[in-house]
Amino acid sequence: MKIAVLKETAPGETRVAATPETVKKITALGHSVAVQTGAGASASYPDDLYQQAGATISTDGGIGGADLVVKVRRPTEAEIGAMRSGSGFASLLEPYGDRGVVEALAKSKIDAVAMEFIPRISRAQSMDALSSQANLAGYRAVIEGAAIYGRAFPMMMTAAGTIAAAKVFIMGVGVAGLQAIATARRLGAVVSATDVRPATKEQVASLGGKFVAVEDEEFKQAETTAGYAKPMSAEYQAKQAQLVTEHIAKQDIVITTALIPGRAAPVLITEAQAKSMRPGSVIIDLAVAQGGNCPLSKPDALVEVGGVKIMGFTNLPARLPSDSSSLYAKNLLALLPLLTDKDSKAFAPAWDDEIIKGAMLSKSGALIHPHFASASAA
Repeated sequence: MKIAVLKETAPGETRVAATPETVKKITALGHSVAVQTGAGASASYPDDLYQQAGATISTDGGIGGADLVVKVRRPTEAEIGAMRSGSGFASLLEPYGDRGVVEALAKSKIDAVAMEFIPRISRAQSMDALSSQANLAGYRAVIEGAAIYGRAFPMMMTAAGTIAAAKVFIMGVGVAGLQAIATARRLGAVVSATDVRPATKEQVASLGGKFVAVEDEEFKQAETTAGYAKPMSAEYQAKQAQLVTEHIAKQDIVITTALIPGRAAPVLITEAQAKSMRPGSVIIDLAVAQGGNCPLSKPDALVEVGGVKIMGFTNLPARLPSDSSSLYAKNLLALLPLLTDKDSKAFAPAWDDEIIKGAMLSKSGALIHPHFASASAA
């Protein structure tokens, strides 16, 4: 199988879909890899390292002759036009944000894999790109918050006096939230967290954080079988809002991470709550790309309201390009056997496998994923 690794074109995107390490492993499996010139430069992977690993370097990444094309982000119109019919494509497609790209891939008879749709099951953990990138985003959110905050995180006792430890509140305890808790604790902060999913209470405690939530009967049933938070009733939201309002006013840094696939990000911090924080406090909004968890946040911009600094990041993993690329490339490498015929090494998705069923959007010209299937889907 011929695999093409393309250079990212999205503004500010520094990641790459393959590293010299994964290229070496892919070629050892009997496949060939072509890397577009400069694809890994922003992630500190120069072309010569790919060549040493066994890849060829070309201006277009060999896209026209590739059996499988891989990227981090969605393809451009020109890239879709350059892919041959019957080939495969895999990336973090963000299909809810641009259905047109998904339809264009299907129309060109390209079998498209949305890496963020990899099912969250034990067997697919090594392929879970959403989690690998969210993990680094949670870490980086704390680092960015600490830089903007401008005060120390740990308690310091000096001859000149004592500096109190920073109070950090994490809203949304998924992969990003858990890593944010762990990172803030390592830096010496007093950490608390909230989430509507009951299972997260124990996780927060295990990392040394304090759990903040209204723990009634609705709270106990607030998680889907897929592990996502369910939308809560207006009554519960009111009770939780009161508790959170009192808590936020006492915090130095609040990091919000709540996202529901295919929906606008829920509002976790109102304008009034944000303004209740003391001057110099910081809000880091990781959901700003989907509308934001705080209505005051703006994509990739620092907003100051009443002395409170609000920063919305649309792509934190891109601020750790080498590590983010390494993990994402390994996710793709782990998925490769499910896209390949074991004997011929040809591109041949395992259509009956639940992982492929969950992540594949198109097949032979039709949209097949339940969320995007057209009337003509087979």
